[in-house]
Amino acid sequence: MAAVVEVRDLRMEYAMGSDTVHALRGVNLTVEPGEFVAVMGPSGSGKSTFMHIVGLLDTPTEGTYRFEGAEVSGLSADERADIRGRRLGFVFQAYNLLPRTTALENVELPMIYAGTSEAQRAAIALEKLDMVGIAQLANHHPNQMSGGQQQRVAIARALVNDPGLILADEPTGALDTKSSQDVMRIFSRLNEEDGMTIMLVTHEPDVAAYGRRIVTFRDGLITGDAINERRAA
Repeated sequence: MAAVVEVRDLRMEYAMGSDTVHALRGVNLTVEPGEFVAVMGPSGSGKSTFMHIVGLLDTPTEGTYRFEGAEVSGLSADERADIRGRRLGFVFQAYNLLPRTTALENVELPMIYAGTSEAQRAAIALEKLDMVGIAQLANHHPNQMSGGQQQRVAIARALVNDPGLILADEPTGALDTKSSQDVMRIFSRLNEEDGMTIMLVTHEPDVAAYGRRIVTFRDGLITGDAINERRAA
Protein backbone atom coordinates (compact mmCIF):
# COMPACT_ATOMS: atom_id res chain seq x y z
CA MET A 1 0.00 0.00 0.00
CA ALA A 2 1.32 3.42 -0.96
CA ALA A 3 2.29 5.96 1.69
CA VAL A 4 -0.42 8.51 2.41
CA VAL A 5 2.10 11.37 2.42
CA GLU A 6 5.59 11.30 0.91
CA VAL A 7 7.48 14.56 0.54
CA ARG A 8 11.06 14.90 -0.67
CA ASP A 9 13.29 17.99 -0.44
CA LEU A 10 10.26 20.22 0.09
CA ARG A 11 11.15 23.91 -0.01
CA MET A 12 8.96 26.97 0.29
CA GLU A 13 10.13 30.54 -0.23
CA TYR A 14 8.21 33.78 -0.44
CA ALA A 15 9.03 37.46 -0.60
CA MET A 16 8.44 39.77 2.34
CA GLY A 17 9.33 43.23 1.16
CA SER A 18 12.89 43.04 -0.13
CA ASP A 19 13.65 39.88 1.86
CA THR A 20 13.13 36.23 0.95
CA VAL A 21 11.62 34.07 3.68
CA HIS A 22 12.72 30.42 3.63
CA ALA A 23 9.69 28.83 5.29
CA LEU A 24 10.76 25.28 4.42
CA ARG A 25 14.38 24.44 3.70
CA GLY A 26 14.30 20.86 2.44
CA VAL A 27 11.80 18.69 4.29
CA ASN A 28 11.59 14.91 3.89
CA LEU A 29 8.76 12.96 5.50
CA THR A 30 6.72 9.82 4.90
CA VAL A 31 3.42 9.07 6.61
CA GLU A 32 2.07 5.55 6.26
CA PRO A 33 -1.62 4.54 6.36
CA GLY A 34 -2.98 4.37 9.89
CA GLU A 35 -0.39 6.65 11.50
CA PHE A 36 -1.24 9.42 13.97
CA VAL A 37 1.44 12.09 13.56
CA ALA A 38 1.64 15.14 15.83
CA VAL A 39 3.60 18.04 14.31
CA MET A 40 5.16 20.47 16.78
CA GLY A 41 7.34 23.55 16.62
CA PRO A 42 7.49 27.21 17.66
CA SER A 43 5.87 30.01 15.67
CA GLY A 44 7.73 30.48 12.40
CA SER A 45 9.15 26.95 12.42
CA GLY A 46 7.43 25.98 9.15
CA LYS A 47 4.88 23.56 10.58
CA SER A 48 1.83 25.49 9.33
CA THR A 49 3.40 26.03 5.89
CA PHE A 50 4.05 22.30 5.74
CA MET A 51 0.45 21.55 6.70
CA HIS A 52 -0.88 23.88 3.99
CA ILE A 53 1.19 22.07 1.36
CA VAL A 54 0.13 18.63 2.60
CA GLY A 55 -3.48 19.83 2.55
CA LEU A 56 -3.07 21.03 -1.06
CA LEU A 57 -3.88 24.58 0.01
CA ASP A 58 -0.49 25.75 -1.28
CA THR A 59 2.22 24.52 -3.64
CA PRO A 60 5.93 24.23 -2.78
CA THR A 61 8.65 26.27 -4.43
CA GLU A 62 10.69 23.10 -4.93
CA GLY A 63 10.46 19.42 -4.11
CA THR A 64 7.96 16.63 -4.66
CA TYR A 65 4.81 15.60 -2.85
CA ARG A 66 3.12 12.26 -3.45
CA PHE A 67 -0.31 11.76 -1.89
CA GLU A 68 -1.59 8.18 -1.79
CA GLY A 69 1.06 7.29 -4.37
CA ALA A 70 0.28 10.04 -6.89
CA GLU A 71 2.46 13.09 -7.53
CA VAL A 72 0.37 16.14 -6.62
CA SER A 73 2.80 19.05 -6.24
CA GLY A 74 2.33 20.16 -9.85
CA LEU A 75 -1.45 19.91 -10.09
CA SER A 76 -3.70 22.78 -11.11
CA ALA A 77 -5.85 24.60 -8.55
CA ASP A 78 -8.97 22.74 -9.75
CA GLU A 79 -7.23 19.37 -9.52
CA ARG A 80 -6.02 20.13 -6.00
CA ALA A 81 -9.53 21.21 -4.99
CA ASP A 82 -10.95 17.95 -6.31
CA ILE A 83 -8.56 15.88 -4.17
CA ARG A 84 -9.24 18.06 -1.13
CA GLY A 85 -12.96 17.44 -1.50
CA ARG A 86 -12.68 13.70 -1.99
CA ARG A 87 -9.66 12.52 0.02
CA LEU A 88 -8.81 15.10 2.70
CA GLY A 89 -10.64 16.06 5.88
CA PHE A 90 -9.82 19.35 7.63
CA VAL A 91 -10.31 20.40 11.25
CA PHE A 92 -9.17 23.91 12.24
CA GLN A 93 -8.90 25.88 15.48
CA ALA A 94 -11.85 28.00 14.33
CA TYR A 95 -14.72 25.60 13.82
CA ASN A 96 -15.78 27.27 10.54
CA LEU A 97 -19.43 26.28 10.97
CA LEU A 98 -22.21 28.12 9.17
CA PRO A 99 -24.09 29.93 11.97
CA ARG A 100 -27.58 29.78 10.48
CA THR A 101 -27.57 26.06 9.73
CA THR A 102 -27.96 23.08 12.03
CA ALA A 103 -25.20 20.68 13.03
CA LEU A 104 -26.63 18.13 10.60
CA GLU A 105 -26.66 20.63 7.73
CA ASN A 106 -23.09 21.74 8.51
CA VAL A 107 -21.91 18.13 8.34
CA GLU A 108 -23.81 17.57 5.08
CA LEU A 109 -22.05 20.47 3.32
CA PRO A 110 -19.05 18.58 1.81
CA MET A 111 -21.43 15.95 0.45
CA ILE A 112 -23.46 18.59 -1.36
CA TYR A 113 -20.32 19.61 -3.25
CA ALA A 114 -19.56 15.93 -3.90
CA GLY A 115 -22.99 15.36 -5.44
CA THR A 116 -24.31 12.94 -2.80
CA SER A 117 -28.10 12.51 -2.83
CA GLU A 118 -30.13 14.30 -0.18
CA ALA A 119 -31.31 11.08 1.51
CA GLN A 120 -27.78 9.68 1.66
CA ARG A 121 -26.41 12.97 2.99
CA ALA A 122 -28.73 13.02 5.98
CA ALA A 123 -28.03 9.38 6.89
CA ILE A 124 -24.25 9.74 6.60
CA ALA A 125 -24.19 13.05 8.49
CA LEU A 126 -26.18 11.55 11.38
CA GLU A 127 -23.86 8.54 11.45
CA LYS A 128 -20.78 10.77 11.70
CA LEU A 129 -22.38 12.93 14.40
CA ASP A 130 -23.03 9.71 16.31
CA MET A 131 -19.38 8.72 15.88
CA VAL A 132 -18.30 11.88 17.72
CA GLY A 133 -21.01 11.52 20.37
CA ILE A 134 -23.42 14.34 19.56
CA ALA A 135 -26.13 12.83 17.36
CA GLN A 136 -28.65 14.23 19.85
CA LEU A 137 -27.58 17.76 18.82
CA ALA A 138 -28.19 17.23 15.10
CA ASN A 139 -30.86 19.95 14.93
CA HIS A 140 -29.02 22.47 17.12
CA HIS A 141 -27.38 25.58 15.67
CA PRO A 142 -23.78 26.49 16.53
CA ASN A 143 -24.86 29.20 19.00
CA GLN A 144 -26.72 26.52 20.95
CA MET A 145 -23.57 24.45 21.43
CA SER A 146 -20.38 24.73 23.48
CA GLY A 147 -17.00 25.14 21.82
CA GLY A 148 -16.20 21.48 22.35
CA GLN A 149 -19.50 20.44 20.78
CA GLN A 150 -18.92 22.72 17.80
CA GLN A 151 -15.49 21.17 17.27
CA ARG A 152 -17.10 17.73 17.31
CA VAL A 153 -19.41 18.91 14.52
CA ALA A 154 -16.32 20.06 12.60
CA ILE A 155 -14.72 16.64 13.09
CA ALA A 156 -17.88 14.90 11.90
CA ARG A 157 -17.89 17.14 8.81
CA ALA A 158 -14.27 16.16 8.10
CA LEU A 159 -15.25 12.47 8.12
CA VAL A 160 -18.20 12.41 5.73
CA ASN A 161 -16.27 11.68 2.52
CA ASP A 162 -14.15 8.95 4.17
CA PRO A 163 -10.88 10.85 3.68
CA GLY A 164 -7.52 9.17 3.31
CA LEU A 165 -6.02 11.78 5.65
CA ILE A 166 -7.41 14.01 8.39
CA LEU A 167 -5.48 17.26 8.87
CA ALA A 168 -6.07 19.01 12.19
CA ASP A 169 -4.50 22.44 12.69
CA GLU A 170 -4.47 23.46 16.40
CA PRO A 171 -7.89 21.79 16.88
CA THR A 172 -7.89 22.38 20.65
CA GLY A 173 -6.53 25.93 20.58
CA ALA A 174 -9.88 27.54 21.47
CA LEU A 175 -11.03 24.91 23.98
CA ASP A 176 -10.78 24.50 27.73
CA THR A 177 -8.83 21.59 29.20
CA LYS A 178 -11.71 19.13 29.51
CA SER A 179 -13.07 19.87 26.03
CA SER A 180 -9.53 19.53 24.63
CA GLN A 181 -9.16 16.12 26.23
CA ASP A 182 -12.57 15.02 24.91
CA VAL A 183 -11.67 16.10 21.37
CA MET A 184 -8.27 14.42 21.50
CA ARG A 185 -9.84 11.17 22.72
CA ILE A 186 -12.07 11.27 19.63
CA PHE A 187 -9.02 11.60 17.38
CA SER A 188 -7.34 8.72 19.24
CA ARG A 189 -10.40 6.51 18.81
CA LEU A 190 -10.71 7.34 15.10
CA ASN A 191 -7.07 6.33 14.69
CA GLU A 192 -7.08 3.21 16.86
CA GLU A 193 -10.50 1.78 16.12
CA ASP A 194 -11.20 3.05 12.60
CA GLY A 195 -7.63 3.07 11.29
CA MET A 196 -7.79 6.69 10.13
CA THR A 197 -4.56 8.45 9.24
CA ILE A 198 -4.24 11.71 11.15
CA MET A 199 -1.75 14.57 11.03
CA LEU A 200 -2.20 17.15 13.77
CA VAL A 201 -0.36 20.46 14.23
CA THR A 202 -0.07 21.76 17.79
CA HIS A 203 2.22 23.78 20.03
CA GLU A 204 0.91 22.06 23.16
CA PRO A 205 2.97 19.06 24.42
CA ASP A 206 -0.03 17.51 26.20
CA VAL A 207 -1.96 17.52 22.91
CA ALA A 208 0.99 16.17 20.91
CA ALA A 209 1.24 13.34 23.46
CA TYR A 210 -1.89 11.79 21.94
CA GLY A 211 0.04 11.15 18.71
CA ARG A 212 1.82 7.88 18.08
CA ARG A 213 4.62 9.75 16.34
CA ILE A 214 5.89 13.26 17.08
CA VAL A 215 7.60 15.31 14.37
CA THR A 216 9.29 18.57 15.40
CA PHE A 217 9.97 21.54 13.12
CA ARG A 218 12.44 24.36 13.66
CA ASP A 219 13.68 26.98 11.20
CA GLY A 220 12.03 25.27 8.23
CA LEU A 221 13.54 21.85 8.92
CA ILE A 222 12.47 18.68 10.71
CA THR A 223 14.68 18.46 13.78
CA GLY A 224 12.96 15.54 15.48
CA ASP A 225 10.94 12.50 14.40
CA ALA A 226 10.25 9.92 17.08
CA ILE A 227 7.76 7.26 18.03
CA ASN A 228 5.80 8.23 21.12
CA GLU A 229 6.71 5.19 23.22
CA ARG A 230 3.92 5.82 25.72
CA ARG A 231 1.23 5.86 23.04
CA ALA A 232 2.82 3.05 21.02
CA ALA A 233 2.60 0.80 24.07
